Amino acid sequence: MPAVVDAQTSLGPARNRLGRRVAMVTYSRYPADPRPRRAVAALLDEGMLVDLICLEDEGASRGKLPRGLNLVCVPIRHRRGGKFAYAYRYSAFILISALVFALRSLRRRYHLVYVHNMPDVLVLSAVLPKLFGAKVILDLHDPMPELMTTIFKLAEDSFGVRFMRGLEKWSIARADRVLTVNLACKRIFASRSCAAEKIDVVMNSPDEQIFPFRPAQSDTSKNGLPSDRFRIMYHGSLVERNGLDLAVEALARVRKNIPFAELRIYGSETPFLKRVMAEVREKHLGQCVHYLGPKSLEDLVPEIEDCDVGVIPNHRSAFAEINTPTRIFEYLTLGKPVIAPRAAGICDYFPSGSLVFFELGNAQDLAARIEYVFFHPPEIREVLQRGQAVYQAHSWSKERQRLRELVDGLLAANN
Repeated sequence: MPAVVDAQTSLGPARNRLGRRVAMVTYSRYPADPRPRRAVAALLDEGMLVDLICLEDEGASRGKLPRGLNLVCVPIRHRRGGKFAYAYRYSAFILISALVFALRSLRRRYHLVYVHNMPDVLVLSAVLPKLFGAKVILDLHDPMPELMTTIFKLAEDSFGVRFMRGLEKWSIARADRVLTVNLACKRIFASRSCAAEKIDVVMNSPDEQIFPFRPAQSDTSKNGLPSDRFRIMYHGSLVERNGLDLAVEALARVRKNIPFAELRIYGSETPFLKRVMAEVREKHLGQCVHYLGPKSLEDLVPEIEDCDVGVIPNHRSAFAEINTPTRIFEYLTLGKPVIAPRAAGICDYFPSGSLVFFELGNAQDLAARIEYVFFHPPEIREVLQRGQAVYQAHSWSKERQRLRELVDGLLAANN
């Protein structure tokens, strides 16, 4: 049975959303997954009551929950594996979520069901609440066909990919509104699953309460030359598509001209990380490549503030082409330059000269861009300022307002 944790439900100032009940479900851990965490906080701030079903985080200390949040933790481990393992775990989680929401709907109806993918068919958990009048938001963090094509090296015309496209279209049809993370994803969903008018973009911008804005600063010494430390940072999922191996290869090249350069790595341990660290030892880079484990969002802030540049060293893939990594904004808001791939999901927002771009999947070009950051501080400061202007146009306070307006529209239609 899932573990149930209840929080107080007394709320702050009365607003037109006060007391509205929301069922939210995510196949991830709370509060570790930033997007559901921000959505929960935005709804609670409006005086709504949220029942959240998520995965149990065995190693986490829950502490006190925000007021208005009731948490149901399902004891299914989120492990990477084969296609059948994914299908089994997803199916079990969907069944539990549907049963919990159905039973709670019989006691008191929900006004809104907020479903986070993956998987898309998690929208099935909203069946009974929707029959009782609840509106349904499907928040598509990632396009499953593109992601699974990348993870499992599937052909675009394979049965599995075509089946996932069918599930995507069916799931979107069950929702009243669709959210996604950027314009590239919106174009994909609109091209194959629904009208563009049904889709809203709420970007993955970091919460300003955790990531405070820091203006661009110059990191040069008194004589105008770069300092004698250079810390390159990678944080995020340690999986092949995200290219940590490219960052290591680039570092080996960079140290020929910047011998004190080092790479700091943050994230949960994976089999891919073990392979990369074995390569680090083979290349005799153990003194300059440091794996520092997973960090909470709050604990990442001082680590980013202590680095000199952040890298997004993605391999070329269908998913990398459309992704807009949140890490870009996390570096920018704390006043750090970012080296990112020139891909549609990034270039839709960041024009030339607002990030340090490298060719997707090219370690040699990544190394050249790292050296450019080190040897050209004044130019990089100007690039950083332009990148920060893009971030400020898409800060979480602005994205949160878009979410509020969307929820208002759905609730008004529900009256």
